Amino acid sequence: MYQTRYYRNLHQSNDLVSFEVNIKETDLYISACAKLPQEATKVVRVQRRKLESYIENNPEFLTSLRPLSLQDNMPFIARKMTEVSILAGVGPMAAVAGVLAEIVGRELLRVSPEIIVENGGDVFIKTGKRRVIGIYPGEHSPFKNKLAVEIQAREQPVGISTSSGTLGHSLSLGKADSVTVLAVDAGLADAAATAIANMVITPGDLNQAIEHAQSIAGLTGVIVVKDDKLGIWGKVKLVEGKG
Repeated sequence: MYQTRYYRNLHQSNDLVSFEVNIKETDLYISACAKLPQEATKVVRVQRRKLESYIENNPEFLTSLRPLSLQDNMPFIARKMTEVSILAGVGPMAAVAGVLAEIVGRELLRVSPEIIVENGGDVFIKTGKRRVIGIYPGEHSPFKNKLAVEIQAREQPVGISTSSGTLGHSLSLGKADSVTVLAVDAGLADAAATAIANMVITPGDLNQAIEHAQSIAGLTGVIVVKDDKLGIWGKVKLVEGKG
């Protein structure tokens, strides 16, 4: 089923050229110095083929909600998913979108000095200027169109991921309106956002969610929204969102 990519309006980059790459479940929105759909498609196909082959021989990798052990025969994408899922305390598939966004982004940096790759709300950013990424906590949230994160050039590359228990199609065991995580890479941000969002059922859970975020090595900031409550930790600069 097609999911409306509402968040793609939250990080428009007028100085870059944007294009989409769609392969099976992978739905990338990429901004670069030039259109590079063929280059991006090649990376996605190669990485998906390696991951699908590994899962065929290791089906638990697809279904586990808990971290799995590293294996010697893992392709890079599976190994990275496993590493960050161990740090966050979730199953490896919780990191697939972020890890793929990071791999695609770093490969495209070979031909474009500036890259933004968004994969289902998980974003890899490496550019030479300040960027503003909006946060979408839902149509009926009091924070709708009011929150955005400012990322300076010196803070990049950076991974940003938003998970929700009330929006989208991704599995979440919680009820957070949104959990946005900033991290040293997009895969870790993705896994951590899932882990933190799983902890939020009511506004009273924000403190423990923030405390858990502080315990995950590699995170640089987190913003948690539940109903009319907002929790923030780390190196986060919030700015006014777009109305």
